[in-house]
Amino acid sequence: MRFSDEFRDESLVREAALRLREYEGTAATIMEVCGTHTMSAARFGLRSLLPEGISLISGPGCPVCVTDQRDIDAFLAIGGCDGVVLCTFGDMVRVPGSYTSLERLRAEGADVRVVYSPSDAIDIAAENPSRDVVFFGVGFETTVPATAAAIRSANQAQLRNFYVYSCHKTMPPALRALLASGETAVSGLLLPGHVTTIIGSRAYEFIPREFGVPCAVAGFEPLDMLLGIEAILRQIAEKNPRVDNAYKRAVKEQPNERACELINDVFVPCDSVWRGIGTIAESGLEIAPKYSAFDAKKRFSELVESIRPTMNTSCRCGDVLRGAIKPGECALFGTTCTPATPVGPCMVSSEGACAAAYKYGDL
Repeated sequence: MRFSDEFRDESLVREAALRLREYEGTAATIMEVCGTHTMSAARFGLRSLLPEGISLISGPGCPVCVTDQRDIDAFLAIGGCDGVVLCTFGDMVRVPGSYTSLERLRAEGADVRVVYSPSDAIDIAAENPSRDVVFFGVGFETTVPATAAAIRSANQAQLRNFYVYSCHKTMPPALRALLASGETAVSGLLLPGHVTTIIGSRAYEFIPREFGVPCAVAGFEPLDMLLGIEAILRQIAEKNPRVDNAYKRAVKEQPNERACELINDVFVPCDSVWRGIGTIAESGLEIAPKYSAFDAKKRFSELVESIRPTMNTSCRCGDVLRGAIKPGECALFGTTCTPATPVGPCMVSSEGACAAAYKYGDL
């Protein structure tokens, strides 16, 4: 039996859901930090299995959604330069900028290509030596090693027409900022499995220590998430906040040394703007000076610095990302803002809370 089959097994899921009934009457708001958790919870109807009084809210774990509008606009502006090829993951194609999107740019003749990994962009650069190829580096710790490996490969191959526009972000600083703000009262955090395979579960120990908030790392199958929720409720009942690991088949306490060595070689921490949260100190990753030849922000510095984004103030994507509201509480949800006519990235991304709510029912 494959892991995915085991962790979707109906009888095991039912047993886990029944165990949660022990916590009937507990009032708890649990934030599923990762966008993949949000999508899985909606897809599998996990909220219907929770005892009364226990609710799930979404957090800032959708990398496309938290990318700052200025960075989206800057990347779009680079696409308007002669001879440029833009490379991006598919989620970014329909994300609206202030004035256009990658989808519209491509319709107008810009060379926009969807890639499945940064190494695909390396291949495109090698095949087009007279053109600048710019990869949009969006993602948390999970995807950073692949981008770092691509930059190293480009350096070794002396490929001088490959660039990365880095919008990579790191999760622990964002969680610290979110909890420190006190705006959103959470009883526990369901922590992202994929990110934690890179940074290790010890990276979150500051959360119960400094904020007294129970945590559990969880995978993305129905049973994974129920086990994570059960671990959090157990901590609440015991009044013993800690970081439990409900994803031991993939996550260890210690970080992945090879991945972290790669990240630390190619990137350095920097302050970064998160949509809905604001600037968080050392929560972003910029390309290290020794690899600056591959930094799109330096290659197109004048253009990047000239960007003046505009925001649709009616879009409450930022509030959704902080867990301050649910998607259906935004006046634009399902009317002006739909997957066909998205106003904000939360309705476009495959990990967006608004996209999950629209597809599977309001969260």
